[in-house]
Amino acid sequence: MAPLELETKKIGTLLKEYAVPGIIAMTASSLYNMVDSIYIGHIKDVGALAISGLAVTFPIMNLGSAIGTLVGVGASTLVSMLLGQKNYATANKVLPNVVTLNVVLGALFSILVLAFLRPVLFFFGASEATYPFARDYMIIILAGFIITHLYFGLNSMIRATGNPKLAMGLTLFTVISNAILDPIFIFVFDMGVKGAAIATVLCQTISLIYSIIYFSSGRNIVHFGKRIFGFSRKIARTSLGIGLGPFLMNSAACIVTMFINQQLRAYGSDLAIGAYGIIGRISFLFLMVVMGLNQGMQPIASYNYGAGKGLRVKEVYKLTVFWATLVCCFGFVICELFPGAAVSMFTNDAELKGIATHGMRIMNCLFPIIGFQIVSTNLFQCLGMVKKSVFLSLSRQLIFLLPALYVLPLFFGIEGVWASYPVSDLLAFIFTLILIIRLIRQLEANENPR
Repeated sequence: MAPLELETKKIGTLLKEYAVPGIIAMTASSLYNMVDSIYIGHIKDVGALAISGLAVTFPIMNLGSAIGTLVGVGASTLVSMLLGQKNYATANKVLPNVVTLNVVLGALFSILVLAFLRPVLFFFGASEATYPFARDYMIIILAGFIITHLYFGLNSMIRATGNPKLAMGLTLFTVISNAILDPIFIFVFDMGVKGAAIATVLCQTISLIYSIIYFSSGRNIVHFGKRIFGFSRKIARTSLGIGLGPFLMNSAACIVTMFINQQLRAYGSDLAIGAYGIIGRISFLFLMVVMGLNQGMQPIASYNYGAGKGLRVKEVYKLTVFWATLVCCFGFVICELFPGAAVSMFTNDAELKGIATHGMRIMNCLFPIIGFQIVSTNLFQCLGMVKKSVFLSLSRQLIFLLPALYVLPLFFGIEGVWASYPVSDLLAFIFTLILIIRLIRQLEANENPR
């Protein structure tokens, strides 16, 4: 799709063309994560503990993803805005920065965590029983972290430069190939959680190679020049500034997950941590659909904001919120009415199943309002409004959720841990509504008449 069409084509058509591949890709990405958990949860004799060990790795994975979004999301948003301004020369300079920053930051993160892996895992909620599973999984994942960062970073750039279907196709490839390789490495080769990690890195490596070939061909409006690596301090500062919001949101998710794991161990057990991991995977499936909608909205909103088309930004935002809310309402129905069926995909352990089913009903009782908050936060990021994006990113998880996680369990025990989520969801919704009303008025007032 030519970038100019983002300024002229009907918003509903554009959102469909960009969001549908994004939704498929993000849903596939969540299934990609779920596949490991499903297979690991059914490892004979140790499935319940293995899935609890995998849940302990979530904060580290979130932190790694935060660094990836700092580079990838910021750079892709910057490219979309530059294309909207017809500044193709600068847009081409962003791509080598993505490669350099992902390699450097990914390597530093891997080395640091590997050097202190045991204390880090125990800090995030591991016990002597779950540590071996978490360790075996993370050693391989961390060894391939540069590959993971580059794959997701270049995938975001493919989408931002007008080829969302290819970005979707590469994600689908990694999911399908991972689903095929997982049982082979886990059960046939008897490698357990190590096999799941190897399959993950291997699939991402293949997709990364294709992405590099794509940007090296010169057929895309944004492509590699003579060098794949490059660095511009100005571009890096701008893109990292734009990516700061999602970076802090994912970092906050890391802190929150760590604290939740600690609270679940204090007021529950290792199985409670495993239950939270299952709930997170199920909720993640619906949230990834919302993130796919966000991916569809991002180039449309960023481009038109750069072109001075404020009313088109407002239109794509309202349409995205509508569909995101619909998705979250469907997730609410599944989590409240059919939690047992959803949890059964991950485990046959009766105790783990009971804890997860009960916790899911409480955690997701206000799920329908989450879509609005996520899309609204993403809009500020799409428009380069870093401070407001950062505030909204932090509000739900740090400003509201962390205090609730500390206070409510003092009175209600483990029930308070589960209930902290809907409490923070409601408060974050109110704050987001106030800020988004002001932004919409600003977009209407600043419409470029050209």
